[in-house]
Parts: sequence; structure tokens; C-alpha cells
Amino acid sequence: MAGVFPEIHLVRHGETAWSLSGRHTGRSDIPLTENGEAAARQVGPRLAGRSFAAVWSSPSQRARNTCELAGFGAGVIVKDDLAEWDYGAYEGITTKEIHASRLGWQLFRDGCPKGEAAADVGARADRVISELRQANTSILIFSSSHFLRVLGARWLGLPPADGARFILDTTSISVLGYEHDLTEPVIRRWNQR
Repeated sequence: MAGVFPEIHLVRHGETAWSLSGRHTGRSDIPLTENGEAAARQVGPRLAGRSFAAVWSSPSQRARNTCELAGFGAGVIVKDDLAEWDYGAYEGITTKEIHASRLGWQLFRDGCPKGEAAADVGARADRVISELRQANTSILIFSSSHFLRVLGARWLGLPPADGARFILDTTSISVLGYEHDLTEPVIRRWNQR
């Protein structure tokens, strides 16, 4: 039933130096690498033939620049709720470094000291989903991995922590939609490269 109901396309931003090294990049405004810029330019052709009533972006430069380089920057609406997870004390460090002092830590289960828990990110995702369902039209969203993973989980009615079960590569495209009617949200495609 694709095409009958609105589809929400999700694009994870292009590669940054921190995404490449595995550093948690929440609120730090890290630019795209040259590879990230090149991959962002390929997002537009991958979405050729699709039309969107609106384009939304996280406030981060990595998401906004991916949007711009993909050819969707004109008229983009920046939404604070699309920001990446606030990693607080874990901003800029890797999971391996965190495990050195907090063995067994898991982001989606444990959250971040001085930052957000999964429920906090889930509340933001729920506000975005409410707006999407009210709009009832096809929208293109540019954001970051962990936020989009929670958004995918919440779209399905799963707990925010279940975002841990999804993975997103840089400049991947995912599609949220519906099956038989608007009461049956589904993931139509995920992590398309």
C-alpha cells in the first residue's frame, strides 16, 4: 500500500570526524568530513522522484549541511526536538572509554549523567510523531542516529529504549509509514545505503 498513505523519510547526517571515531556527538556542533559531504550530495539523487510537503532538520550543522548538500535546504524547518541525544558527561567520548569507568554501561538502558535518559529522548520523539500525524503528509527529516532510532521505536509504539535494536549508518535513508490504515504504523525501509 505504499503511496496510499504518507511516508516519513529519515536521513541520518553524513560522516563527521566524531562519528568516524565513535565519539558520542550530541550537542557538539561537529562539521561533516569531506567524505560526509560527498555522501550527503548523493542523498538527493537517491530521493529523486519523491516529493515532500515539508523538510525538517535537527538544529545541528551536520544535519542542516547534509540537508543542504542533498538539495533540500530551501525552506527547511529547523526543529529543536530533532536534536541528537544529550550525552551530558559522556559528550565527545567513546563507549570503550565510558566502559573503563562504568563497565557494562548501555546508552539506551542507562542514559547519560548530566544528559538525557531514553525516556527524555522518547518524549521529544513523541512530540515529533504527534506533529507528523497531525500533518498527515509526506515529510523528509534530517537528524542523528540515536534520536532517529528512538523515533523509529516510538513510531511503532515501542519503548524508547528499544531504539537500541535499530542501527543507522551515516547518510542512510529510512522510511516510516503505514500498512492497511493510519492505525497501523510500520517501518517500510530501514538503514538504506
